Amino acid sequence: MTAPVNEPFLAVTPPAARRSNLLLAPAMIASLGLGILAPAIVSSPLMLTLMTQAVIGAVLATGVGFLMRQNGVASFGHAAFFGLAAYIVALNGKFGLMPTEAAILLAVVLPAILAFVAGLGIVRLPALAFSMLTLAVAQALHEIFLRWRELASGDDGMAVRLPSTLFGLDVAVFQRPASMFVVCWSVLVLIIGVLWLIARSHFGLLTIAIRENEERARYIGHETVLPRALTYSLSAAVAALGGVLFVLYNAFVTPETLDWSLSGEGLIMAVIGGARVIWGPALGAIIFFIFKDAAGDFTEHWQAIIGMTFILVTVWAPNGVSGLLFHLVSKLKARAR
Repeated sequence: MTAPVNEPFLAVTPPAARRSNLLLAPAMIASLGLGILAPAIVSSPLMLTLMTQAVIGAVLATGVGFLMRQNGVASFGHAAFFGLAAYIVALNGKFGLMPTEAAILLAVVLPAILAFVAGLGIVRLPALAFSMLTLAVAQALHEIFLRWRELASGDDGMAVRLPSTLFGLDVAVFQRPASMFVVCWSVLVLIIGVLWLIARSHFGLLTIAIRENEERARYIGHETVLPRALTYSLSAAVAALGGVLFVLYNAFVTPETLDWSLSGEGLIMAVIGGARVIWGPALGAIIFFIFKDAAGDFTEHWQAIIGMTFILVTVWAPNGVSGLLFHLVSKLKARAR
């Protein structure tokens, strides 16, 4: 699966680019304020739990979507980085190798380094081969943590030992739905803001040029493997952040966090929301969890409803829900003129 070649959302004039740069900070502040107010508006702990899970899923989907947008390839194995980060924190709690704060940092950095090293080789492959290899690597990790019971208790999972305070905050902050939603939402908004800036930087535009025509980019003197590997590494770091948030909130981890099904969910979220804009996959994650919760109330076969939604979006809205929103806005602007 590759990203569409036509990229109208990047075709902005310098004045328009400057205006959008100026709007980034107010948009982020407004988004952070909305997240802080949400627990005061939504009083149901169950709803807040669902919202927190949706935002953690949105972090994973944002990493998957960024890779699709910048490199034009789909990863079927981003659960490897998500789950590996969760297990690093869990295993550190079991063996007490370092302070938990250092383990959290390692849980983000190590998957990013592994992705970069692996990316130097696998980004050279065709898109389908790349996707299949990422799936194989993720499943290999899944089998290791599933079978090595002495290390990680296999499919029984691991309870995660956390200290009483993390980064100067009571650990309960990370395990109460209301406060953890604010933490996860803030992390998501910051991730989207940083990725948005990277995508519009020289590096981001270079990766788009490589995605569009790697041979031409190489012909005019640009290195192509290193930028693509760095993009893969950055998307892995985002997915790993999602894994850290997951393990802090649940204080429990199982091999399912490494399974192909989680990678598939991240990919479905990115496609539903649309990977052509940075925030599209996060929107897709929210839609995914709303559909999942609503469909689960009516039938145990909610996966079929999600699958049908995925097919409909792919056929009728290849740019995702965010693409539809852009299309509607452009129509309204045209009518206003």
